[in-house]
Amino acid sequence: MPFPGGLWWLLCCRQGFTLLRRDYGEADREADGEAEEEEEEASFELRAQGDQGSLEVSLSQPTRRSSGSERSLLVTEEMRSLIVEKGPGPVEDDPDALVKGWLQREVRGGVKTPWIRPRKYWFVLTPDSLDYYSSNEKGARRLGSLVLTSLCSVLWPDKQTYKETGYWSVTVFGRKHCYRLYTEHLNEAVHWVCAVQKVIDSKAPVQTPTQLLMRDVEEHCGSPEVLEQIYRCNPILRYTSSPLYAPLLPFPYGSLDQSDPGPRSYTTLRDEAVKLFNSLQQLESERDPVPLMQGVLQTCLDLPPLVDEIYCQLVKQTTEPPAPGGQGDLHYWQLLTCMSCTFLPSQPVLRFLRFHLDRTESRFPSSEMAKYACFIREALGKTKGRECVPSLEEILVLMRRQEMICTVHCPGAPACSVAISSHTTAEEVAQELVSRLGLSQSPNLFALYEQSRRREQPVGSTTLLADVLTSLAGEEREQDPPCRLCFKHYGFLDTDNVPRDSLEFALLFEQAHEMVLRGYVPTSEETLQTLAALRLQSLNSDFSTHVPFPRLEELFPPHVLHARLPPTPCHRPPAKCRGARLRAGLLASGLWGQALAKQRAERDQRLRGRLREEGASTMAAIVEKWKLLQGMGRPEAMAAYVALVREWPGFGSTLFDVRLRASTAGAGAQRLWLGVGAKAVSLYKPGEPEPLDSFCYGRISSFGASDGNTFRLSLEDRDLLFETSQVEEITQLLNTYLTSAGARRPPRPQDTAAGPPASDPTALSQELCPLARPWQHRALVGSSHS
Repeated sequence: MPFPGGLWWLLCCRQGFTLLRRDYGEADREADGEAEEEEEEASFELRAQGDQGSLEVSLSQPTRRSSGSERSLLVTEEMRSLIVEKGPGPVEDDPDALVKGWLQREVRGGVKTPWIRPRKYWFVLTPDSLDYYSSNEKGARRLGSLVLTSLCSVLWPDKQTYKETGYWSVTVFGRKHCYRLYTEHLNEAVHWVCAVQKVIDSKAPVQTPTQLLMRDVEEHCGSPEVLEQIYRCNPILRYTSSPLYAPLLPFPYGSLDQSDPGPRSYTTLRDEAVKLFNSLQQLESERDPVPLMQGVLQTCLDLPPLVDEIYCQLVKQTTEPPAPGGQGDLHYWQLLTCMSCTFLPSQPVLRFLRFHLDRTESRFPSSEMAKYACFIREALGKTKGRECVPSLEEILVLMRRQEMICTVHCPGAPACSVAISSHTTAEEVAQELVSRLGLSQSPNLFALYEQSRRREQPVGSTTLLADVLTSLAGEEREQDPPCRLCFKHYGFLDTDNVPRDSLEFALLFEQAHEMVLRGYVPTSEETLQTLAALRLQSLNSDFSTHVPFPRLEELFPPHVLHARLPPTPCHRPPAKCRGARLRAGLLASGLWGQALAKQRAERDQRLRGRLREEGASTMAAIVEKWKLLQGMGRPEAMAAYVALVREWPGFGSTLFDVRLRASTAGAGAQRLWLGVGAKAVSLYKPGEPEPLDSFCYGRISSFGASDGNTFRLSLEDRDLLFETSQVEEITQLLNTYLTSAGARRPPRPQDTAAGPPASDPTALSQELCPLARPWQHRALVGSSHS
């Protein structure tokens, strides 16, 4: 039967890929019980564009023994790097030489003497390779050569190496070899590095057979017969049970592609790609593949260049497997599902992946593979990148192509369960809760919060809930009580007209109580006891000895009780000299040290007893006030509680702990509260009810991050610098209030890398009108308005 038009040419062009399949990852030769396999060599012709002649290049194709050990190769490693053989012509008269000179190279000793010492050689850089000879005389023997391709890399001279050895180093990485060269002169080392890098940059990008075949598949996607021939004649596109010996895609040689050490150590990208394929093959027989899948995803997150490689490997392993739809095949599809919900491949790989999904659905309609293919196609249209790899629970859900259930706690209301996917954002969940809880008509703003005992921070609206749940799952193992998601007020635009019988008022009441417990409502202790009594009345109604009593720290600010205790004495004697410190250390480690430890334990026990006494007296005073509230209903108790808290002028503001710099050098920083409200920004001394100063938004000319932990607030007559770890939260909240309230003179937030604000506030305010853009508000908060 004659081949279709163009098919014969295509098969001839791709015939060489069979010869290269081991070098680029294929090992399709099956063990048949023979003693060992013969080593194959293939010769093919390379032509450079514009060349008149041809160069014969010998390619050695490494194979494996049936026992798995490597046979000794008859050719050198550099011959396998496609090095062009040169004759022993005159070294000095080489017309292709770009740079030449004497350099020292590391030379290793034998097995019995594994030392390393430098030896001097004559090096010649040509447009194709870096060669070295025994001398610079005519007819000198060439000792070695390193071919230069676009995948090679060169390291610049290292100052640390010069300090240790007295030599400037030049390191050139090839596919199999690395040349570490040394010279005594820095300018000579820089000259060699620049010359080698220029040759590398001049080379055309290396394309692997997989890349070329991907392009062929894309070009002939409308010819089924041609496509089938491509897949049939190129095993590199199909499933293999043998290991890969090289990546499917090109990666740079050498140490430049290593990531930072961090908590996980990696080798080069090429080695990691081969290791990942071995991990993929383990999936076929794993009973519990979830941890292995998470490990592959974590490696891709740490080394982003490997994302395309893993996609290609998964497409390869799901193409014409031995048992379509079997357990091993479905494990590949499940990992591909997790990849599609976590990483987005490059455009060429994405097109190839979509073609693979379409081909699978057409060949296996209504199968599990087709269902996974449909799910993956939809996920790829939504994925934008993740900050965390999916948790074990999320991977289990994705393997079943289902949604996760996210629990959001609402103060004063039952917890809400929301179905989310790997692509659901905090804004979408906040809007759903606003609609579900009947808060659509409220003028106030709401958001999701990450809440724990130590911190509470809003979740950005573009943040993926799956990433938040993954991070919370890691913190839950370390904290008690565990971290959780909460739905709360974010911006207080109107708290006076909230109906008392509404759910929003219950949310407002609970949030006001949290502010009291955190010490953010400065008032007298008598008022705090009254608030605690009102809290008990709202929880348990009238006083009774049979109702459960909450713990005191759930009713009354703990810091008030601790403030009553006497300060802990410090018995640290001043050490006048090193000898005195040494004697004090020896005494502390002996009998005197045991006595001091006993004294500390007794003192701590007395303080705990004193704290229990203070707590008991405070609880007794709260109970007496509770008895006076006989007959007050829950709505009235809540309303009275909120009314007492609202007496503080700063109610409705979000307080941030900051330190005000007295100078740009940071000397004499003063601890303050920065209150951000709907109408003004105020400064409070902690514990003081009245603000030290207040600035309406009309007085603010600009604001933003001066550096990573410094917030700058520029007024018309001065600049205020605050040290805080919540720079981003403050900036976002100010933007939200300006956007929602529509201030007449909205300030312009400074860019993180921006310099000091403009000196002319009048001219600056004329440029601030575009600030209040809706996207800035939506960037953090789930608004109650649609």
